[in-house]
Amino acid sequence: KLIAMIINSRLVLNNPYVKIIDYEEIIAKKRIGRCLQQVTIGDKSKFYEQAEIYNLQENKEKIIIGENTHIRSEILIFPYGGQIKIGSHCYLGKNTTIWSASSISIGDGVLISHGCNIIDTNSHETDFRERVRSYKLMLEEGHPKIKPNVEAKPIIIEDFSWISFGVTILKGVNIGKGAIVAANSVVTKDVKPFTIVAGNSARFIENIPQ
Repeated sequence: KLIAMIINSRLVLNNPYVKIIDYEEIIAKKRIGRCLQQVTIGDKSKFYEQAEIYNLQENKEKIIIGENTHIRSEILIFPYGGQIKIGSHCYLGKNTTIWSASSISIGDGVLISHGCNIIDTNSHETDFRERVRSYKLMLEEGHPKIKPNVEAKPIIIEDFSWISFGVTILKGVNIGKGAIVAANSVVTKDVKPFTIVAGNSARFIENIPQ
């Protein structure tokens, strides 16, 4: 029986009149199509099958992507606020999460590696009573459309920066032009242009020749 199955499978694969359906490819194309429907995107930019877009405002002008930018990451804006602008010639790696309730601006020529978290909000209230109440309400009704009592501040990542793998960038941070953030760093304060920072919390390591 096993030999017969192998022979039959070879006959099917070699038969020009039999079309093999690749369901994984179909699912990937549908996911990419959903991404494209939720953003404003420039020429030659591309989503890969790992990418996910959650435009909870349903406004394509709130997520803007420049030209020739390649994205494998998850991008989300909340219903009550947030906007994300990504420049041209950027790369956003797999398993990287970018969430905005305020604003996130990524310049041109920025490389963001895999497994990063870039989030401009605390996401939940500080007071435990508010936090529990909001969580229960979200389970019942979905994300709130009116801004809760949650702190959010803009994040800016300037041109030609390199964010290495596993980096976390928290709200209110400005990464200067040409800066490098080393792997697994946690950035809680501004990073000056053309410097290298590393650690938790990230600290200055050295200057980069311009």
